[in-house]
Amino acid sequence: MRLLLRAYYERLHERMDAGRSDLVARIGTLLAAEIERQGFGPMGPEKVEAYREACLAFVEERVETYNPVGIQYTFDRRTSRQAAELEFQFDWYDSREEYQGLVAAARALAGEEMSDELLRSTADGLIRQVGAFPDRSIIAGYGEKPTLQKLPDYVVALAIEQVVCGRETGEG
Repeated sequence: MRLLLRAYYERLHERMDAGRSDLVARIGTLLAAEIERQGFGPMGPEKVEAYREACLAFVEERVETYNPVGIQYTFDRRTSRQAAELEFQFDWYDSREEYQGLVAAARALAGEEMSDELLRSTADGLIRQVGAFPDRSIIAGYGEKPTLQKLPDYVVALAIEQVVCGRETGEG
């Protein structure tokens, strides 16, 4: 199961890197639509650009989060668990239930021994099934109480689900 989760994050990293230009384009469209839909305007072009830049910074953060040689692999399991608990506490959305669902889905899909090709294919299936962690939590948290502070996270989560995961979000 751990190997499948690593493959899941690696495939998300590869897909985000490959789809970066599509992500950027989708972010522009989703951001403008959400500002209009929520009545966050009127906003001058400078302010809209500032939110777009924040979204792009969040994309880069997410790419690094999924990076197979990223920071999540530099800690032992105990330290990694502590870091995850801190992250759960600091985020404005609660992603614990979503993470438990990701682990359960990975456990159900993982086989005893999987070839690299099967592992990659199964990771792609996991992405189709559950999306990119923690997008569902971000989308749900924003939906409960939309604010400008949450807007960049939300727009990035929608864009990742649509472009990287090929999942319909019902938004944008």
